[in-house]
Amino acid sequence: MIDSLRKALTPWLYLLPAIALLVAFTYIPVGSMIGYSFTDWDGLDADPSFVGADNYAQLFSRPELFGVFFVSLYYLAAAAVQIGLALYFAFTLSFATRLRNLFKGILFFPYLINGVAVSFVFLYFFRPHGTLDSVLALFGSHPGKLWLGDPDLVNWSLSGVSVWRFTGLTFVLFLGAIQSIPGELYEAAELDGAGRWHIFRHIVAPGIRPIISLSVILAVSGSLSVFEIPFVMTGGAGDSKTFVIQTVKLAFQFNKFGLASAAAVVLLVVVLLVTWLQRRLVPDERTDLT
Repeated sequence: MIDSLRKALTPWLYLLPAIALLVAFTYIPVGSMIGYSFTDWDGLDADPSFVGADNYAQLFSRPELFGVFFVSLYYLAAAAVQIGLALYFAFTLSFATRLRNLFKGILFFPYLINGVAVSFVFLYFFRPHGTLDSVLALFGSHPGKLWLGDPDLVNWSLSGVSVWRFTGLTFVLFLGAIQSIPGELYEAAELDGAGRWHIFRHIVAPGIRPIISLSVILAVSGSLSVFEIPFVMTGGAGDSKTFVIQTVKLAFQFNKFGLASAAAVVLLVVVLLVTWLQRRLVPDERTDLT
């Protein structure tokens, strides 16, 4: 009896520190955030007033608050490009290619750089008569555009920076998944006369389907919660304000912590809903290629 009880409790004793940290730094703060979302707390009052669902009503009735969600569409399009590029390079470099290790390092290197440093580098890249304009001038083009000042261009420019920085991470995920596929399958396909496209379609794509699904989830959630790059490069000016930047400004600039908490809850619900829909539409079926 004592031995069986000890065996049952031993795994929980090992898990207890991790569970305690998870509860203390995740579930309790989330619960507090949900509670504050029903108040008009300004971050200072010890006794915030209960306002019910008024904060949520403001979010969905005021276009200037909820409308910034549409900025995420630029980053969602960039995420699709990012996944496509990462999948192409991972498939290409998984075969014998000259200097493939060098190209792997080049692709992954941007992800190793601090996001703030990347943002400052691209500030010089996009400034008038900066690196981008100089490169375009070599090809006879003199656009003279404000890449970060024109509302029609700023979000495309910022989402392009996101592609440059995060393609390497997705590339590594795909590369590891592709290399885990048994080599005998490639040899059999080549003996049958299959080309690279058929190998990708019938072997690689089914074999890395769970990783593709994970990458889509990460891409969608990341596009909805973009903060670092636009905050450093533009501060949310010029129609580049994302939902997270607006939430931070509501809390720390306008002292509307209740409204900011409601915005954070909405973002959390949207991310969970999108993830659930994606998992329902594309179930994670294990593919046995062996």
